[in-house]
Amino acid sequence: MNLDDRAAIPPEVLVRQLGEETVILDLASGTYFGLDESGTRIWQLLQQGATLREVCNAMLAEFDAAPQDIERDVLDLARELSGRGLIRIA
Repeated sequence: MNLDDRAAIPPEVLVRQLGEETVILDLASGTYFGLDESGTRIWQLLQQGATLREVCNAMLAEFDAAPQDIERDVLDLARELSGRGLIRIA
C-alpha cells in the first residue's frame, strides 16, 4: 500500500455518521467498526475518491499535526480498513 493508491468501498459496507463519529457495518461479516472525528474525515475523503496522498494533504490543511504523523495515521487506518474488508485498495 502506498500514497498513490485509492480505496474502493465494497457494496456490502454500510456507513452512518453520528455527529462527528462514523459507524461502519460490514453486512458480509456482521461486524461494526467505529471511527472518531479524524477517522471520519479520512473516510469521507476516501469516499470522494481521493488517493491516500490527497487524503494526507487535506488532513494537513485541516488538522494541526506533523506531516509524518498524518501520513502514518492515514496509512495505518487504510491498512486496518483494508484488512477488515471495509475498503479495497486499487
